Amino acid sequence: MESLINYFETIPTLHRSLILVGGITLFWLLEGLLPLYNFKYKKWKHAIPNLFFTLTTVIVNFALAFLLLSSADWVTANDFGIINWLPEMPLWLYALLGVLLLDFFGAYLAHYVEHKVKPLWMIHIVHHTDHKVDTTTANRHHPLESVIRFAFTLVGVFIVGAPIALVMLYQSLSLVATQFTHANIKLPKKLDKAMSYFLVSPDMHKVHHHYVLPYTDSNYGNIFSVWDRLLGTYMEFDRKKLVYGVDVFPDEAENSSIGNLLKQPFQKYKAPTVKPIEGKD
Repeated sequence: MESLINYFETIPTLHRSLILVGGITLFWLLEGLLPLYNFKYKKWKHAIPNLFFTLTTVIVNFALAFLLLSSADWVTANDFGIINWLPEMPLWLYALLGVLLLDFFGAYLAHYVEHKVKPLWMIHIVHHTDHKVDTTTANRHHPLESVIRFAFTLVGVFIVGAPIALVMLYQSLSLVATQFTHANIKLPKKLDKAMSYFLVSPDMHKVHHHYVLPYTDSNYGNIFSVWDRLLGTYMEFDRKKLVYGVDVFPDEAENSSIGNLLKQPFQKYKAPTVKPIEGKD
């Protein structure tokens, strides 16, 4: 564990890039072998806007990285934050707790707030207007959302008291996890269900991409499913009945245009449709 922490403390930029590209490549190939849906689409054409927003996400995070480094160094030097105030613990537990808490502040909480605050939802909606969810959808975030997500992660570093090694470990795990859960892959139902008790599984996250409420407002987690289960936002839905997208932005052609997607957050807010939960009266 110590060698792993030491590695992420000084992880080269090249290695982080390899994690990004390697993850997309791996899950892209798996989508061809174990598809959940046999999408009738030109995969590369569909990927272009998603890869564009992946690039803008990388640029935003790279440009602001010095803030994460400075914050992580400060909390470490001043022994500040939750994991630094707790009694001494084994390194593996320290790392697990740090990543778990960073996942709450940097992913779950940020995601939840984006769905509940209308202006933030209109920014986040770019991620949801993909009608063919696959691994390239993972980082389909408007540049403004990349800044918002970064801000939540930065706050998380202060509250958690995470050193830079845990921040880099968390971001690497988060990247691979989101590529995995968005990938158009079909795991055995029992395996997916078992995984979802602790980790966010592909089927669990796909519910979040169903086109209407209340399913869209569920399963906010990124790495760990525990936050959804503890906070009452966990939902299930038959994966055979999933319809991707957002009901109030139904035009797939418009939702595939980079120019239109860049302008999407500034369009007029439209109230979403709410459908009854299946199996309930």
